[in-house]
Order: sequence, then C-alpha cells, then structure tokens
Amino acid sequence: MDKFFKFKYDDLFNPTLRALKNLGGSGAVSEIEEQVISILNLSEAAVNEIHRESTTKLTYRLAWARNYLKRYELLENSARGVWALTEAGQNTTDVDKEKIKKAVVKKDKEERSKKEIKPKDEPELNEKTEELEVFSWQDSLIETMRGIHPDQFERLCQRLLRELGFVNVEVTGRTNDGGIDGKGIIKLGGVLSYHVVFQAKRYQGSVSSSVIRDFRGAMSGRADKGLILTTGSFSREAKKEATRDGATPIDLIDGNEFAERLKELGLGVTVEMVEEVKIRTDWFKNL
Repeated sequence: MDKFFKFKYDDLFNPTLRALKNLGGSGAVSEIEEQVISILNLSEAAVNEIHRESTTKLTYRLAWARNYLKRYELLENSARGVWALTEAGQNTTDVDKEKIKKAVVKKDKEERSKKEIKPKDEPELNEKTEELEVFSWQDSLIETMRGIHPDQFERLCQRLLRELGFVNVEVTGRTNDGGIDGKGIIKLGGVLSYHVVFQAKRYQGSVSSSVIRDFRGAMSGRADKGLILTTGSFSREAKKEATRDGATPIDLIDGNEFAERLKELGLGVTVEMVEEVKIRTDWFKNL
C-alpha cells in the first residue's frame, strides 16, 4: 500500500498531457516530472517516496503513463529522451483512462498474435497489471554495481568519466576529504577546460540535500564543477540544492542514468539483437 504517493499510472495520463502542454508541447523527463508535481500539488514526501532503491514511485509510474500514451499515439519520444505531443496529442485535452488501457491492451495482443515467437523478456500489458517493468534491466545492473567493492565502484566511475571524454581522471580516495573521491578535467570544444571533482556513492536509497551541501563545501576553491554519481537516487531537495542560484552547480547522475550510460558505452553491458525470421510464402508460389 502506498504511504504517500497515492496515484496509479493511469491517474497520470491527463497530468502528463497537461504537463507537456504547459511546456509548449515537448519536454525532457525531468521537466515533465516537475510539471506533474506542480499540477498535482504533491508533497515532498510523496515526490521522494521510493518504489525501488533507485527509482521513486512518481518516476516509475510516470514512465508507465508515458508508455501507454505513446502506444495510444498521443506522445512520441526521440533518441535523446525528449518527449513530445503528437498531432493527436496536441488536439486532446482530456482522455478516458479506461479507454486508453483497453485500446493499448488490444493493440498489444494483436501485435503479439502476429509474432511466431514471443520474446520471453517482453512484458505483456494487461488491465490488471499494476507495475510495468520499465526499469528491469537497470535494476539488475544497479544491483550488480552495489555488489562490488567500494574501491571497484570508484574505479568504475573513473572508467565511465574517461569514456565520456574526461582526461587526467584520478581516484584520490583520501579520508577526511569532504567526500571527494576523485578529480578530472573535461575540455569543451577542444578549447575550454574545466576542473571537476567527483564523489562516488555506492548508495541505497535517496541522497539528501545535506550531502550536496557538504560536497560543495569540500570542493570550494578546488574545482570549477562538481559531480556526484550514485547507484541510488536524489531527493527533490537534493536536486534543487545542486542547482541553487548563487552556488557552484553540481551535476548529478543517479542509478538509472548511470546504468543507461554504461549501456550506451558498452561497459559491462551487452545488447543482443534477436533475429526475426519471416517466411515469404509468395516467393515459393512463384517458383
């Protein structure tokens, strides 16, 4: 039973549409989430309530809502993670959630019936399903990262940053250093260099705003930017603190984004393509 966050995925259909309309028709996941928080007037406790160790219930169920609205052809998304209203979505004010669920379930069954082989790892949509495993592989990868030694996790962060274009990346590992685990340099356009210090948190649960403040204090005068990488999540207060006006900005990479980056770079992750064989019966008839 939900303790604070009371909304199911289908309760978020209309707030998601309204959020995108408020954003001018398109927006990043984080922007949509902020709009929905405002539309539903959610409390901090509801926003921060964890569904799984690296994902809040709000984030999880919004992902499911977006998936259904996309299948219903009201939303579309790009490879860069930007979601937008389709022409039908732009012309839609409110939707009947039961109508959408039935239509998507029907569409899903029709598509499956056309396949000779049903992929075992593909979740089946049905009206009684309460959770969509949109983060299943991320969860497994995050669990794997949590199972390695802290020193190994720091080296993983070092490797990730190098693959992302950082140079001179070092793991310092000094104690009493305010949480600074390493440093590196990122060069933009081959011209501008920024010194970055990072903190690697092999963490379970949400990173609080106090962690951000302590890290900012430790990096003061020692770097141009800060970066915190975690296998957990960041509370809404932490996200606000990281981008607070007048303070040195700190970039945040949570468990799900960490997993996505590893997948993109092929670090410890292999993506296998399933071969689909189609029989051209007309070819045989024309022999």
